[in-house]
Amino acid sequence: MSRVGVVGAGVMGGGVAQNLATAGHDVILIDVSKEVLDRSAERIRNDLRFSRLVGTTAGVVDAARALEAITFTTDYEELGDADFVVENVTERWDIKQRVYPVLDAVCPERAVFAANTSAIPITRIASLTRRAPRIVGIHFMNPVPQKNVVELIPGHHTTPETVATAQELLAGMGKTAIVVKDSPGFVSNRVLMLTINEAAFLVHENVAGPEDVDKVFTSCFGHTMGPLATADLIGLDTILYSIEVLHESFGDSKYRPCPLLKKMVDAGLHGRKTQQGFFSYNWEVR
Repeated sequence: MSRVGVVGAGVMGGGVAQNLATAGHDVILIDVSKEVLDRSAERIRNDLRFSRLVGTTAGVVDAARALEAITFTTDYEELGDADFVVENVTERWDIKQRVYPVLDAVCPERAVFAANTSAIPITRIASLTRRAPRIVGIHFMNPVPQKNVVELIPGHHTTPETVATAQELLAGMGKTAIVVKDSPGFVSNRVLMLTINEAAFLVHENVAGPEDVDKVFTSCFGHTMGPLATADLIGLDTILYSIEVLHESFGDSKYRPCPLLKKMVDAGLHGRKTQQGFFSYNWEVR
């Protein structure tokens, strides 16, 4: 396959588009406004420039040409000949629910859809389309171009051929797929979201500040990042929406979202992408 659609031009979607472009694909990157697309183009341009400087860009296409391989658009009709589409819209059911019927209408029947979701079950997403056998979940990690392992999640109706197609695409992007069963939060986020939520509770209850919470993990356990720095990297809005999905799906109070996390999201403190979360990132280029 050569033409791949990417829906959602946020941090994750932009990273997926960049990774696909450096792997030699023509990419159609879609979002709702030119402003969002312009910010995404600038982020990708900066990341490619940095990758060239440190020599980390992977793929068969020169990094300088990768941006030219991406078409930035608000028009879903551009996906009319896409072979594969990766959906990366906000981790909210009401938004994803509106996207898939549109994709189903404009994309060719052969096209495979991959949901890049942190927590929403793939079988539930597939129910929004008329092509459940060609729906699969791919849980990319952030930053996408630098993370070489993903979770690959077949839904109830997903065929082995669809899984093989997704694995082929991922291999071309330099990624290894770990196949896991379809369950809310899959493996990584069922554990990670609980950890981050509990770390937020520790700050909320004044047990320790964000620096000391993370220092326990980095110093005592040798983790590269603490849970709150990880939350900032992922995006606190994505963390909150994922925990809400787990809370709703399992009906278990252990997934109740921390009030501090809700307050920070309401205040627009979404982590690195807004330059402020549990930590400040005023030095970073947005």
